[in-house]
Amino acid sequence: MLIDFHTHTTASDGALDPCELVARAVASNVRQLAITDHDTMAGYEAAKAYHRQTEDGMQLIPGIEFSCQWSATTIHVLGLGVQCDHPVMIAALETMAAARRDRGEKIATRLAARGFGGALDGALAVAGDSQLGRPHFAQWMVEQGHVADHNQAFDRHLGQGKTGDVKAFWPALAEVVDWIVACGGTAVLAHPLKYRFTGMKLRRLIEAFVAAGGRGIEVLSGRQTSDQTALLSRLARDYALEVSLGSDFHRDAPYSAAVGVESSPFEGLHGVWERWAPAP
Repeated sequence: MLIDFHTHTTASDGALDPCELVARAVASNVRQLAITDHDTMAGYEAAKAYHRQTEDGMQLIPGIEFSCQWSATTIHVLGLGVQCDHPVMIAALETMAAARRDRGEKIATRLAARGFGGALDGALAVAGDSQLGRPHFAQWMVEQGHVADHNQAFDRHLGQGKTGDVKAFWPALAEVVDWIVACGGTAVLAHPLKYRFTGMKLRRLIEAFVAAGGRGIEVLSGRQTSDQTALLSRLARDYALEVSLGSDFHRDAPYSAAVGVESSPFEGLHGVWERWAPAP
């Protein structure tokens, strides 16, 4: 069965609008889809309204990808099956929007000091109704002719350790997990290997995540090696975590995964998708 519990739309930093993503998933025969935009549920809300008009049998699951802090590192946690209109979620989204606005202002100030004036207004214009993020600054820099493409923008100005790499005041890992649980959702640790931790530190992260109430771990996120998938599957077993699968789809690109992940190779593990499986 094809499923996908990690996707993005134009509501954050994806290239497809929510309706286009749903249509893409349906055309690909995905049976369960979660839209997990960064720190916003606007993409899911728009997709839900569109999906109600279809009769395709696909399950659309409410989701979000929260940014948080642990051990001075930005960590991403997926909230699956959350209640969009829960008071805790409404307050959480306001907190994250404020953090992103603050970070955007700091990025613009730093870029201005390097001769790139007008970055904030430019990035906000690119973002439109989307959550402001570094990809919007990158797109503005491309449009202004400051860089050749997005990769160059990040390599020179916005990537890790560069001028525009501003660490936002994200909430703590435990607080974000609390939000998700309070809203009736399942907290899933997103792309654990992208943090490039040692094996020991990764286990410390997982232990902190579980202690906070985390229930799942992403064992497949986009393109990765079979050894990486095997490692994450072992960690899922070691910590009795449910496993989640996702493409982390943002846009069509040569090295990006397509929407939809086959769940059958993971049948020996407890999948988060079982939470939404139709009753026998």
